[in-house]
Amino acid sequence: MISQKKLLHEVSGWLKVFEDGSTDRTWTGPSEVKFMVEPVQPHEEFINGVATRDVVVDKDSGLQLRIYLPEIKPRDEIKLPIILHFHGGGFCISRADWYMYYHMYTNLARSAKAIFVSVYLRLAPEHRLPAAIDDGWAALLWLQSLAQSDLYEPWLVDHADFNRVILLGDSTGGNIVHELAAQAGKVDLNHMRLTGGILIHPDFVRSTRSRSELEQPESPMLTLDMVDKFLSLALPMGSSKDHPITCPMGSGAPDLDTLKLPPFLLCIAEMDMIVDTEIEYYEAMKKAEKDVELLISPGVAHSFYLNKIAIEMDPQTASQTEILISRITEFISKH
Repeated sequence: MISQKKLLHEVSGWLKVFEDGSTDRTWTGPSEVKFMVEPVQPHEEFINGVATRDVVVDKDSGLQLRIYLPEIKPRDEIKLPIILHFHGGGFCISRADWYMYYHMYTNLARSAKAIFVSVYLRLAPEHRLPAAIDDGWAALLWLQSLAQSDLYEPWLVDHADFNRVILLGDSTGGNIVHELAAQAGKVDLNHMRLTGGILIHPDFVRSTRSRSELEQPESPMLTLDMVDKFLSLALPMGSSKDHPITCPMGSGAPDLDTLKLPPFLLCIAEMDMIVDTEIEYYEAMKKAEKDVELLISPGVAHSFYLNKIAIEMDPQTASQTEILISRITEFISKH
């Protein structure tokens, strides 16, 4: 008789966690969207103006990065800004090589003429927070080692401007941007300069439900079940959503006015279930006199720009994705 493992937690379509500690991240949602969560192999030849490669930066931990290099004309000697990217997924799912990220960040690399470096973050519940924060910090220090000529990675050493490093994160990746920027403000990065942060639909929440969580419709990219279960599996044991990583504007987090932060671009979606707490973060940042720009995308929901099907079928999603890419490109060009 075959014994079956006992299922402890399930997030429909995305994740199963079993009593023995094992996990299953096999996609079980609609088959027509499966392509968006499938890996794209790196290609060092230029395809549609962008080449990609994967690099192991820490052999002990296995930490990897994916680099997006936009095609540069031989006569161009200009150095390109570095955008250090952190994917979303509630700290529990997704990978830097998923098609949804590949599609978006090849577009941004072309538009912004910047080198994107995306981190393969360790995932919860196998690796609870602050594991993902630690991975992001390790990636930032790896860039610093390149800037100091302690290490060598040709695409970056030959083409990157280490005085223009910008952090960028989707969803919970936006939480990582805030955390790393705050950490970086306490140290001397030496030979490298952090010039900005871009937070796209950061997963800023609190223990008590916001009005938008109660009233906004759920979307394919975010449901209340995803918010609750992913964060319960990702946050340190015994922590609530009021933890500083998920509620940096709350009373349990360091005072924002004590943090040394670079200029931020905060991008939010009007129909996002967590839009109210994202606005709370923006208002707290303005009150602390931080340099933060706000972009609100009307008529769209959480992570709309990653949904290629919606971009192709819905004019509103398509137009707001174009505007988002344009504003991010503009921010990068200024910083």
